[in-house]
Amino acid sequence: MDLVTALARARSAEEPGPGTPAGPAAANWPGPPHPVPAARPGELDLDRLLRLSLTASDPSGRLRPAASAGALHPVDAVLVVGDGCPLPPGRYGHDPLRHRVHHLGPAPDGTPAGVTVELTVAERRTRSHYGHRAPPLLLLDTGHAAGALWLAAEALGAGPAALRLDGRTEAPLAAVRVPLPPRAAPHREVPVRRSAPPPLHGTPPPDDLWALLTTAHEASAGELAWCAAVGPPRPGLVEAAPDGTLRRLAAGEARPTLAVWAARQAWIARAGAVLLGRGCPAEADAPRIRRTHLRAGLAVQLAHVTAVRRGLAARPVGSWQQADLGAALGAPPGRDLVVHGLALGTDHSEERTP
Repeated sequence: MDLVTALARARSAEEPGPGTPAGPAAANWPGPPHPVPAARPGELDLDRLLRLSLTASDPSGRLRPAASAGALHPVDAVLVVGDGCPLPPGRYGHDPLRHRVHHLGPAPDGTPAGVTVELTVAERRTRSHYGHRAPPLLLLDTGHAAGALWLAAEALGAGPAALRLDGRTEAPLAAVRVPLPPRAAPHREVPVRRSAPPPLHGTPPPDDLWALLTTAHEASAGELAWCAAVGPPRPGLVEAAPDGTLRRLAAGEARPTLAVWAARQAWIARAGAVLLGRGCPAEADAPRIRRTHLRAGLAVQLAHVTAVRRGLAARPVGSWQQADLGAALGAPPGRDLVVHGLALGTDHSEERTP
């Protein structure tokens, strides 16, 4: 099934069928596993880069710095290593469960210094639970992984990383190039990103919502428009204005409708606010579908970490059916559909940050 048809089916009201086996939780790379060596002075710290972005932090493999639908983590990574790294130049498959790498072959001619992380997906993992709704979730998860790598590079002082999220290829779906950091680059901390369990009560303050909307807008590179559905005392849809305030797009309570659109997750109707990325019209071709969803995943990953830094609880919402927000606001149907979301609240008792 082509991606255009697959997305139309994923957006429909059709329910997924019974679950299927998810298969291995990580790629079965050939060859023996090798530890990631410690970085010497002047080298890119691959060990910390991977621990901050892709490596699992618990024995089950579910808890990782990048968000994933159902904690299924279908994204696999190949490291294309150049000079200036603790590993010799070459291509390496990354095992996120054991924090090991497998040598796959030489690096291509002209590989730049630092590392390029190529991201692909094991579709079976996500399809095992979400069935025909898996294709957009796979793309969103890849965008989240790219965002986690971008943040890790920034923490190492090696940012900004170069992102390839153009949607032109299926393998890899995306790539993130992390250059060598300046010798005097300071290290920064990245907050522990956890998806807060429902319920998420309490409407975030306007300045927090403005910061999150602006973060998502900048990460989207023009592919998506962003707004937020907020509850009382003035329920409605708001967007970030250039002057640092929130501009109202519509008045009225939108969260119950969003709960229906988001696979009937009733808790969304009581969330403090829901960040919404919309775009990707029904007539979009495959490259645009890939590009829009990759950017949406990146945007929500960065917004989620921004929310944690500001003391908010947050939970990504990636599965949307018949979510034509544009038509609900009076625009022609099929042009402005919800692609991704981030539910927010001020009650963060279940989420801890360092």
